[in-house]
Amino acid sequence: MIDNHKNLAINKNNNHYQFYERVMKYSKQRELILKTLQENVIHPTADEIYNIARQEMPSLSLATVYRNLNQLAENNVIRKIESLDGSVHFDHNLCNHYHFICTQCHKVYDVPYDVAPDLADKVLAKTGLLVENFDISFKGICQNCKKFN
Repeated sequence: MIDNHKNLAINKNNNHYQFYERVMKYSKQRELILKTLQENVIHPTADEIYNIARQEMPSLSLATVYRNLNQLAENNVIRKIESLDGSVHFDHNLCNHYHFICTQCHKVYDVPYDVAPDLADKVLAKTGLLVENFDISFKGICQNCKKFN
């Protein structure tokens, strides 16, 4: 949701957008980049975000998109996902979930957390290691690619 009063991309129900509001200086470019990511839940790359966002702001540069995405990720406002082909995808969803990366088309899909909700507890029970955060990606063939193979 865009709160035009504050001119910041925030979601009142998600603390990470409120965090973004406090730690990062406002810019129109950053707002557009974050809005583009929020509206395109396909886990786009920086290039894909750039191509979409520049339709609204033709003066936007690719370097600005990369810089802002990296800053947003460093401030834990968004998540970076390393793909199998070396590209980096971005995710605005910081709620607990996993990812599935197709080994053929390299698309990134969300996998619901409830597939393995007690994974961190199992790690603690079996190893004594306390999981504070995780980024788990499954790799395989997506339904679309299975149809064509």
